[in-house]
Amino acid sequence: MYDKILIPYDGSDEAIKGAKHGIQLAAALGAEVHALYVIDLPGAPRALALRDDEESMREEYKEYGDEVLGNLSDVADEHGVECTTVQRTGAPSEEIVDYAEDEGMDAIVMGSAYRGTIGGILGGTMDKVVRTATVPVITQRMQMEEL
Repeated sequence: MYDKILIPYDGSDEAIKGAKHGIQLAAALGAEVHALYVIDLPGAPRALALRDDEESMREEYKEYGDEVLGNLSDVADEHGVECTTVQRTGAPSEEIVDYAEDEGMDAIVMGSAYRGTIGGILGGTMDKVVRTATVPVITQRMQMEEL
C-alpha cells in the first residue's frame, strides 16, 4: 500500500505529532520514510540588512535542519524504520508537494497546528499540501488542549 512515506518535519510540536504517526505507520507497513526539512527564508523584497546576513541565516537554518532531522532519524531507527533525510529551500508547501512527486512518495504524513476558527479559514502549510498533493495526505491535527 504505502512503501515510501514523506514526513515534512521542522521540529515543532505539530510536526512531532505528525512524525510519530508517520513512523508508526511506516513500522506497521514495513515502509521507508523520507524526512524533509524546508528552509523558508524571508521573501523578496528583503531588507538590506537581511540580504547582507542571508548566508549566515541560511547556515543557521541548515544546522537546525540537520539537528531536527537527525533526531527524527534516531526515532525512526528505534522503530526499525529506514529513514532518508533531505533539506530543500523554498516555500514549504510547494517543496513538500514537489518532493513527493519527484521521489515517488506513496503518501505524506504531517502534523497540523491548532489555529482556531480564523486560522482554520485562512489555512496553513498543511492545508496547501492537502489541496495540491497528488498522493494521499494523512494529517494529525493538534488540539487546543495540546498547546
